[in-house]
Amino acid sequence: MFKKPLFVRVEWDEEAKVWVATSDDVPGLATEEDTMEDLIDKLKILIPELLVANGISGEFDVPFEVLARSFEIARGVTD
Repeated sequence: MFKKPLFVRVEWDEEAKVWVATSDDVPGLATEEDTMEDLIDKLKILIPELLVANGISGEFDVPFEVLARSFEIARGVTD
């Protein structure tokens, strides 16, 4: 049914210490988890549920692509 993967943005929330997922392709998607693995497992459930809630019904496979971002600081050591 889906020809191209749905796009999901995932960002690390340093303050809350969780991964947060949102998507323009999946209306209403906004969720978080402590680990990336748990987040992906959750997305596998939420994405089809949200698509059905938004008017797409029936049984179908939903490919999705995750783009994750985490901003870090590498500190150099001076002698």
